[in-house]
Amino acid sequence: MAILSYNEILPKSIINYNGEPYEVLSSHIFRMQKRKPINQTKLRHLVSGRVIEISFHQNETVSEADIEKMNALFLYTNRGESWLAEENNPKNRFSFPEEFVHDRVQWLSPNTLVEVVVYEEKPITIKIPIKMELEVIEAPPNVRGDSATSGNKPVTVSTGAIVNVPLFINAGDIIRVNTSTGEYGERVSKG
Repeated sequence: MAILSYNEILPKSIINYNGEPYEVLSSHIFRMQKRKPINQTKLRHLVSGRVIEISFHQNETVSEADIEKMNALFLYTNRGESWLAEENNPKNRFSFPEEFVHDRVQWLSPNTLVEVVVYEEKPITIKIPIKMELEVIEAPPNVRGDSATSGNKPVTVSTGAIVNVPLFINAGDIIRVNTSTGEYGERVSKG
């Protein structure tokens, strides 16, 4: 486990801060007049997703978090828990409280392969692809002259998530969705 000085705390690194794993989202090293330099950072908690701003001073150090990655299959969500199983060891099943991973599991169909982040031998969160192709299973019909919705309508995709799409999208179409924003990207194929 490496020890990082204040100027080595850079974006994409994962650190232990107050005994918890955080991903560094941004860092900016600057000096205010005659004071010592500081590193102003934004950190995202790997379990809760909460973002905090922390200033590290020249004499401070943090340890790099001991993070491992594991491939797992998403199984299902039931009674507030999302269940997964290790890819080549289906007996190794584990779950996350749905409120911690809902923004990601809403895009997953059963048996979708995902990356699980493991911290101190315990699964703490999942990572999914930024763009996914999903089938539209339910779409309201187009209404002529309906410009009140600015040319968008809500549709339901195969995973049950709802996405706002252009009016020309119909049930059976395959669309590409940005999973980090939940926004429609493009139509991949017509149904």
